[in-house]
Amino acid sequence: MQRLYSLDVLRGLAIFLMIFVDAAPTEETYPIFLHAEWEGLTLADCAFPVFVFAMGMSAAISMARRNSSTKRILKRAAILFALGILFNIYPSVLEYLILDEPVAIEHLRLFGILQRLALAYLFGALLVQAIKNELGILAAMFMLLILSSAGFHIYAPENPFAIEHNISNAVDLIFPGVNHIYETTHDPEGLYGTIASVATFLLGYLTGKILISKADWRDKLIVFGASGVIFLVQGGMWSTFDIISKNLWTAPYALINASIELFLLVALIYLSDKVPKSRKFLQPLNALGTNPLFFFLMSNFALIFLCKIPTEIEGVSFYLWLYQSMFHDLINPAFGSMIFCLLWCLPWLVLAEIFYRFKIVIKI
Repeated sequence: MQRLYSLDVLRGLAIFLMIFVDAAPTEETYPIFLHAEWEGLTLADCAFPVFVFAMGMSAAISMARRNSSTKRILKRAAILFALGILFNIYPSVLEYLILDEPVAIEHLRLFGILQRLALAYLFGALLVQAIKNELGILAAMFMLLILSSAGFHIYAPENPFAIEHNISNAVDLIFPGVNHIYETTHDPEGLYGTIASVATFLLGYLTGKILISKADWRDKLIVFGASGVIFLVQGGMWSTFDIISKNLWTAPYALINASIELFLLVALIYLSDKVPKSRKFLQPLNALGTNPLFFFLMSNFALIFLCKIPTEIEGVSFYLWLYQSMFHDLINPAFGSMIFCLLWCLPWLVLAEIFYRFKIVIKI
């Protein structure tokens, strides 16, 4: 089965950014590499939506090649969600094995990145399967964004996006409950934010449909570029009513990221077709994008493991010790942190290239 180069590179870029951002040993780094605390948009805030968008593109391609039954959709969503739960349990298991601390299941976080992917894929794929018509899917995407936005304003009309009082937090407190969310005030991958993230998936699906169509590549670039401009304008206008927030996955956040994703896709298609030498530069991302979820999981498993290994310095893990002893004073802490994160990404890029050369593809 022939792979789609631009899609693999886009996925690889998303995973590279996610690995890089997660690797930051402290918050002493450049602000662009940190998630916005509540409102705003940084480079770190763009990585996850790119992957949800790419997952929608991948779904369009896989559904065109074979019929995706409801059973197949449910199975994949269940696997992703279960992997997310295991990923959340993993730190507690390490603490038990290394530090002999009890496993606190009563405070287990139920949601997370993989769970958000699972739910976005589940509802997005089922909507696509039910609607089938591209215009209907586009309408459904905007209806989801409108529904998400309306919920905030109806629930708390005076201050819809207050940190401690908004509809997303209210849903979190009902399910999964205060003991099972990331913060007592919110969960960035909570249930309510799934509404707008499904819209991101649907946009990716529609983009994938256009990408595999028989239309001329120039026409595809024009459609993607024009759509990117439209979504950017829409997101900017919408941000006068709603905040741009990754924690809440608000409508303007989804639209502005949609424009970024489409502009990236235009650039990748153009480079791969018109600048063949660029493929050598993009090859590490292409290799990483052939096994994106595998390398996301493995890198984070390794990262958490190193963060749980204690040192003789109280409160300093082996991972933090590596950074402080070798990189903290490299010009300045922010620069040292950036170099440290880049070096952390390097072995995963090398391993991804080995997998690519031996045609090892681990589907999740």
